[in-house]
Amino acid sequence: MIKTGKLYLIPNTLGGESVLDIIPAEVIKIATSLRFFAVEEIKSARRLLRKMDREFPIDDSQFTIITRKTKESELMNILLLLTNGENVGIISEAGCAGIADPGADLVYLAHSQNIEVVPLVGPSSILLGLIGSGFSGQNFTFHGYLPKERKDRMKKLKDMEMDTRRTGVTHIFMDTPYRNMHVLEDILSGCADITQLCIASNLTTSGQRIQTMSVADWKEKTFDLTKIPVLFLIGTAQ
Repeated sequence: MIKTGKLYLIPNTLGGESVLDIIPAEVIKIATSLRFFAVEEIKSARRLLRKMDREFPIDDSQFTIITRKTKESELMNILLLLTNGENVGIISEAGCAGIADPGADLVYLAHSQNIEVVPLVGPSSILLGLIGSGFSGQNFTFHGYLPKERKDRMKKLKDMEMDTRRTGVTHIFMDTPYRNMHVLEDILSGCADITQLCIASNLTTSGQRIQTMSVADWKEKTFDLTKIPVLFLIGTAQ
């Protein structure tokens, strides 16, 4: 009887060129031992593996693209590799695989077939932003991406603001880099001056910045968030 392979969740960096001081050596050893990968974008996955090991055999490896539009039937091809005894690694575009990431669908399928899932330690912008904010880490919610339509986005922001006032919960969210300034403008125009906002940008890179201030203070001291990875947090002191 063929022993099934394992599905490894491989962490990516959050930006920048550094790998060795962000991703543990044992994780790098496991990642570079694999030859089958499910990835969002082949080019960035190859770049990560070459950062981990300059001699990594890219041409001897198989990369399968998975996105939010990938059908379950396509994921079954990856599942077949696992059931045939091959180990497979999921690589996200940034941070930990499976969070705001289509790899979660493959993880769910693997569980349905009793395939071992192995999450590997790596950087999480959610946790780094949370612990750096000064907000409650006891009760928090990650919302992922905000609605694209401004009207819906404004309503979501107001709902989060009111919930924080009522319960003390920390609300964490993000958006695509080209919409960062639109989100910030909506927060500053739609939320009360006393609302506390943390902006965590370029986490784990040389340009890292984490700052918590009231909306009123942000109106006076805002900075350009265009084209950089940003995490927003609305919360209150613990």
